[in-house]
Amino acid sequence: MSALPLALIFLATVAAMEGFAYVMHRWVMHGPGWFLHASHHRPRRGFWEANDLYFVIFAMPSILLLLGGVQWHWGGWATATGAGIAAYGAIYLGFHDIIVHRRIGHRLVPRSPYMKRIVQAHRLHHAVESRQGCVSFGFLVAPRPEALKQALARTDRTHMRGAEVHTPISPIK
Repeated sequence: MSALPLALIFLATVAAMEGFAYVMHRWVMHGPGWFLHASHHRPRRGFWEANDLYFVIFAMPSILLLLGGVQWHWGGWATATGAGIAAYGAIYLGFHDIIVHRRIGHRLVPRSPYMKRIVQAHRLHHAVESRQGCVSFGFLVAPRPEALKQALARTDRTHMRGAEVHTPISPIK
């Protein structure tokens, strides 16, 4: 297979992973997988949280496809797909764990409208501590913060972070 189709498979996989991540986050992590994901909606104790197991779980298909493409001769499609999944994972790690949750210290301040929107959408997602009533389940594509705030306003306040003294989340400047 030539380089162009492999590059297209790689890029299509990276793009498709945002849809996959949305579905997994919305209906698995906030559904039957809440027992792991709940740790991510609470203050972290230490560097690791149970939710980090999802990173390992979601890495498995990438590892298998990369091995299949390189070691087991499944073909270039497997390598390109596995690499696309791995690339999305790296992008997610950078945005989610490093930039948004600051699990590694840095001085980066999101300045572009896109980065501000992504960070604010994720902060609004974390305004809810339970699996019900959350907004914004994707990560690299986020609804407008105004729409998310309207949806949160319709949410049962008992699940909101700091429900007893509710203060609105201020926008990133």
